[in-house]
Amino acid sequence: MSLPLETRIGAHRVPHVSPSSAILSPLAIGLATVLVAALLLSLPISLPIGAMYWDVVVFIDGGWRVLNGQTPSVDFFAPVGPLGYWLFAAGLEIFAKPQPLLLAQWMLLPVTLAGLLPVLVRIDRSSRTLALALLLPFLLFQLLPTNLEQFSSYPGFDGFGIYNRHGTQLLYVLMVALVFERRQRVLLFVIAWTCAALFLSKITGFIAAGGLCAFAFAAGRVRLSTAVGALAAFAAVLAGLEATTGVVSAYLGDIASLVGMNEGVLISRFVQAASIHFGIFASGCLLVAALLFLDSRPIASTIGAAVRHPLRAATWVALLDRNAVWLGVALLAGLFFETQNTGGQAFIFIWPVLVRIACDASRHSQRATVAVLVLVAAVAMPPFVNVLHRSARAVVGQLMYVKVPAQNLKALDSVTQRPEVIDRAAHMIDNYVAYPRTYEALAADGQLPIFSLYSELDFQAAWLMTANEAVDAIRAYETAHGVRFETIMNLNFVNPFPYALGRQGTPFIAIGADPFRAIPPPNARTIEAVRNTDLALLPLCPVTVANQTIQKIYAEGLRDHVAVPLSRCWTAYIRPGLIRGN
Repeated sequence: MSLPLETRIGAHRVPHVSPSSAILSPLAIGLATVLVAALLLSLPISLPIGAMYWDVVVFIDGGWRVLNGQTPSVDFFAPVGPLGYWLFAAGLEIFAKPQPLLLAQWMLLPVTLAGLLPVLVRIDRSSRTLALALLLPFLLFQLLPTNLEQFSSYPGFDGFGIYNRHGTQLLYVLMVALVFERRQRVLLFVIAWTCAALFLSKITGFIAAGGLCAFAFAAGRVRLSTAVGALAAFAAVLAGLEATTGVVSAYLGDIASLVGMNEGVLISRFVQAASIHFGIFASGCLLVAALLFLDSRPIASTIGAAVRHPLRAATWVALLDRNAVWLGVALLAGLFFETQNTGGQAFIFIWPVLVRIACDASRHSQRATVAVLVLVAAVAMPPFVNVLHRSARAVVGQLMYVKVPAQNLKALDSVTQRPEVIDRAAHMIDNYVAYPRTYEALAADGQLPIFSLYSELDFQAAWLMTANEAVDAIRAYETAHGVRFETIMNLNFVNPFPYALGRQGTPFIAIGADPFRAIPPPNARTIEAVRNTDLALLPLCPVTVANQTIQKIYAEGLRDHVAVPLSRCWTAYIRPGLIRGN
């Protein structure tokens, strides 16, 4: 029993290529995917709003700041690396009004395909089936903005966990190269390329990649010259960025601040990650155990040789370069990466290892082959099933959805939801306005109105609706008083208003402002920037402990600002000079 995949790609054949065959090549499919994605980003597409959808606004805020001359980590505190904001800014420049979640999901395609296609083109010369078995699953996860985790009963696409998805997609590219590529120059490029992208995207992904690369070196897949070359290329990229922008040192400073604010929770997060993804992780561990059992005799023999000749490198390579060990290391890297994630496409980068295991399964007895393939399926299927099922539900469900009213928010005016959810959002806004003391009392007690408030679809819809109202109120105030607010700050998790109004965001403050995990104590420069801000907005629908905490963090800079009721859901804090100028 065997699979029709050939993994021995060292000596490749160069077959006659017909036009129909060329169309189905990895290179053609990859380039076509980029072109189709660009076309779709040029069209007025709407997606059903999902849990914590407002996370996508972090990219809008960061990307807009980049377009206005700010540098991530240097000019504002960011929860992740600068690459995503640079790419999103490029997308805002290229496309007139892209669907923001699709832009955030697809903007990484040029980066990932640049590392993946050189490897797959070589594999394709020996086995088209194997090349497509590695490419098509990757494109599925790259194109669908859907996490494995589900935080809402109703279908929608996930605006949260975007940079976690980016991390696992880049790790997938790296793993394909480490498992299937033997050309050391290509390995050098892919390692340097993906590690640089991971470092500039998600630092835990970079650490996981470092562990995988170190193991590949120990297992003999990566030569010393290749490792040194990749390290030199990676260092050269960072040195160039540091010399021209100062972003690397500033980013490392941000990482140190985030670690300081979140220390003491790593062990519990390992347990949490393992429990959330128990099906994948436990099945993976069973597969590792099965492979070790099936290879127990050669492993014992190799261990004996290693004991007798501990300085013989080939023996250690033979011991480490095994499917079971590769899978075990990948599972540990995946578990580590998930310790800092709320949502994402967990463990998808172990797929290349599973492909190799499936291809090699036929060397065992028929019964053992069946057992291995069943366990491979148990590990591989949950991510595919979850992402495909949730995405299909969202697409089909949208047929009965209506637009969320957010016409003042530019590209954010591209989401839909059930009419009942939007109607509830409107009624909840009225309730927030009519009974403010209820929500003030909850905030004073450190509680949210609902424990899962930010995952509720009606809250996400209501947030967009009240932000839409705020833009109207700001314009009305400016017209009535003959002023223009050039810098706008939002005492909230995200700030869409500089983008929506074509203004500047307050420099040196945190974006993606979680006051309990991601806002460092403001220094003198930050306080001065807040003091010079023309308009700071405080959302009131509803009053929450998070917004109140953000207001307290920046209270020194806002001390002289004048509080003005801007609308039913917003209090404006206006710089004194603009008040006196009325």
